[in-house]
Amino acid sequence: MNAMLMYSRSLISAIASLLCLMATAHVAAHEGGHHGHSHSSAQSRTWSIASNGSYLHGSFVSARDGEVQIRREDGALTDIAIERLVAADQAWVRDRMEEIQTLNRQHAIRLVAVNQPVQASSENAATNETMPAIGAHFQPFEKLLQLRWDKDFLYVGSNGLPEHPMMIGIRSWQQQVPIPQKYLGNNAWQIPLHPVPAKNPMSTKNDFLRGAIALAVNGVPIFNPLNNRGDDAYLFGELDEYGGHCGRGDDYHYHIAPVHLEETTGKGQPIGYALDGYPILGYQDAKASDFAPLDDLGGHKDASGNYHYHAQPTYPYLNGGFYGEVTQRGGQVDPQPRAEPIRPDLRPLRGAVITGFSKTGNRFELVYDVEGRQGSVTYVVKDNSTVDFTFQEPSGETRSETYRSRMGKPFLPQADSSGTEGGPDADQTSRLKVTSPAFAAGNELPLEFTGDGAGESPPIAWSKGPEGTQCYALNLWHTPGPGDMKSYWLVYDIPADVTSLPQNASGIGTVGINDKGHAGYDPMKSKGPGVKQYHLTVYALSEKPTFSTDQVTRADLLESISDITLAQGTLDFQYTRSRSGSSMILIGSAIVAAVAGAWLGLKKFTAPRVAC
Repeated sequence: MNAMLMYSRSLISAIASLLCLMATAHVAAHEGGHHGHSHSSAQSRTWSIASNGSYLHGSFVSARDGEVQIRREDGALTDIAIERLVAADQAWVRDRMEEIQTLNRQHAIRLVAVNQPVQASSENAATNETMPAIGAHFQPFEKLLQLRWDKDFLYVGSNGLPEHPMMIGIRSWQQQVPIPQKYLGNNAWQIPLHPVPAKNPMSTKNDFLRGAIALAVNGVPIFNPLNNRGDDAYLFGELDEYGGHCGRGDDYHYHIAPVHLEETTGKGQPIGYALDGYPILGYQDAKASDFAPLDDLGGHKDASGNYHYHAQPTYPYLNGGFYGEVTQRGGQVDPQPRAEPIRPDLRPLRGAVITGFSKTGNRFELVYDVEGRQGSVTYVVKDNSTVDFTFQEPSGETRSETYRSRMGKPFLPQADSSGTEGGPDADQTSRLKVTSPAFAAGNELPLEFTGDGAGESPPIAWSKGPEGTQCYALNLWHTPGPGDMKSYWLVYDIPADVTSLPQNASGIGTVGINDKGHAGYDPMKSKGPGVKQYHLTVYALSEKPTFSTDQVTRADLLESISDITLAQGTLDFQYTRSRSGSSMILIGSAIVAAVAGAWLGLKKFTAPRVAC
């Protein structure tokens, strides 16, 4: 009897060990997990090399044998000796590995204690579910933005274009035009949630002449009021009636405080955040009871001791420096998103004054005047990563040019949209809100919708398109690397009164061809480990698209709808596959074999007792 009891205990111990091994293997392969809106593991960061001061951008993959593996933003993997990194990066790696080890231990315990419910701590629940307080200041423009957060940062995704008209009134023009930028995903803006006062605050008078120093609450970056030559951009006539213009990358940004945003946010509410994490408010009221002089940085503390900046009608116009800690690298705050030029920058057009600007759908037109002669630039931004230009010169000459995104990534989502009201006569395109009842934006795609599970298409829903919407189309896509694009699901001719698809949908709309050459949903099943980013975009169309083929692909769809898209929106999510699906199967097989063998052994051991 004692021998049988010992044998049973050994069997249970062996099974528990195997279960723990499975848990550890699983967590190591999915080391970031998906905790609400937190994506710290997949978030790109700047890594600095101590010996020569060089740096690279990329996301943490793993650390072992004294080396850290980093996935660069072009998708390539790089191994760097941890000791070569600066002290702050070494500390970050140590903290990350401790976090992963803690997760491994927690998951192992939870697998064994399957009958004991695990209650999430209130701290974790708050991190996962509750938007940080500063997020509320961006919410008046949430239809333009993609907001997510972790314990350290609020991440603000946008395409950098405002709702208001742009460029009108500029008298010193370098022939740039506003083109949507991809301040999304790992290239989103990040605002510190816990700003730290700097021991030696830095001025923007002679530094930070490149890149942004703040972000407006509508997702438009704010640059130093001094241009990269050190001149006051406002006094030089370089800015439009809202205080903005385009840089050499055709990227729109402000150079003075966007006080007009108070019409939406409300008086006394932040109109932006400096990249050190402190808010920027509108103009002071000199007669207000809480009026107080501003310091050299353009800010002060309120009655509760909280620091903030104020807009000013003269230089420095907004924050004249950083009260909080920031890192300066290459003449700008680092890290920050990068604009993506798609065409060469041009020389200033002497004597030109911009007199008009309009936007209808994804078609833009800028009108200018040179000594009484009118010229224009008309361009159409397409989701196949190209922009078609038509230039009408003041001389009467017309020419056309097409430029393609150098990174080969599409201009998605169109976060420059206005509200869903207004219809086809509105100047701005609406942005659809795309959601899924099965998972939250930015989270991991549940197993049942992947090739590792049942492989069914996920349920999705979207907000109603603007007036004039005749039908919808959708596409699930992924960019595995620069210049590469894969399409997993394509549906078009979805009726205008349909704003959702159920799980494993069929019979709604017309199904297009995926990259496997089949009509239907192709569940992703990555061949390699690590987190992959996927996107599901829904388009509201002003008419049914027409095609020259009945084998409609993603490229066919995007070409057909380029001029009939009234609104669109994108749901971003992640998919993570273990380092080797077969290894998990082998471990599972080992458990089955162990249990079966142990059971047979137990039967043989107890047989004599049954015979007695």
